[in-house]
Amino acid sequence: MIEIVQTPPLNSVQDLGRFGARHYGVGTSGAMDDVALATGNLLLGNPAGAAGIEIQMFPFKVKFRSDVAVAITGADCRARLDGTLLPPWWSTNARAGQSLVLQSPVSGARSYLTIAGGVDVPVVLGSRSTCLRIGYGGHRGRALEAGDRLACGTASQARQPHGGIGAEPPEVALAAAAVDGARDVTVLRVVPAAEHDAFPEASRRAFWQEAWIVSAQSNRMGFRLMGTPLHLDQPLEIRSSGIVPGIVQVPPSGQPIIQLRDANSAGGYPKIGVVIDADLWRLGQARPGARLRFVSVTQQQAATAQRETATYLAEVETQARLCRGDALS
Repeated sequence: MIEIVQTPPLNSVQDLGRFGARHYGVGTSGAMDDVALATGNLLLGNPAGAAGIEIQMFPFKVKFRSDVAVAITGADCRARLDGTLLPPWWSTNARAGQSLVLQSPVSGARSYLTIAGGVDVPVVLGSRSTCLRIGYGGHRGRALEAGDRLACGTASQARQPHGGIGAEPPEVALAAAAVDGARDVTVLRVVPAAEHDAFPEASRRAFWQEAWIVSAQSNRMGFRLMGTPLHLDQPLEIRSSGIVPGIVQVPPSGQPIIQLRDANSAGGYPKIGVVIDADLWRLGQARPGARLRFVSVTQQQAATAQRETATYLAEVETQARLCRGDALS
């Protein structure tokens, strides 16, 4: 059992998402940085998709009501357990009565607190994720509040080795899409989408060559970007169709929107590209004001990148099991 002592708005319980209900108009929800959540779970011996806490507003403080192993991944939030500074991307043992405090990140945007056994909240349509936009799933369908108590599931591993276990951050382990000459530009791999070729050459060139700025009007639904407006020569009559996280739509303003975890399940704006699944975690760590650049890849290259991510997570799981002394199957 853990108790939320201090939390700003918008922090919530998330797992890897809600799938199989899109035809009912239900989006995926789930962790904005799925690699960070999965890594924290694997460090603890949990299934990769166990529910944890996504922290995107700080400071955040919890108190442990029982002995439990925990992991902190994602943004480096200078986590302290009873005042002792923990390394980023680290798992350790917490004793009943101890408090964990996460401060504003040194880098990145979202941190993840995972618990041995996972956060035990009801499963709604196959997932424990909170949909903040509509208000279901997670803990009572809402963001966490001070005084909330969250139960932990049954852990396959009750404790971590003395001193804990760490993981190599994915920004180190997983090669970036490309190296940008400008400082602090996140490069994202994108597959051209259905209406890409309907945009005039000048707009296509701007989309691929410009460094786009993440607007302050961005959230878990989507990132609104600021830059050169992308306009069509002629308006397109497009029926609403299914959309997934990563789709880059262009509304009449010409400023692109990247649809993310709490996005609608369908939309009718022209689609110029889709950020590949293997790079969505990079978006999850982008703050308002961050600069993004897109590089075109094929579906085959996107599949290769996804396999690289799977290999990284498999290696985290194997190394963590060795450190715990688990038998390897």
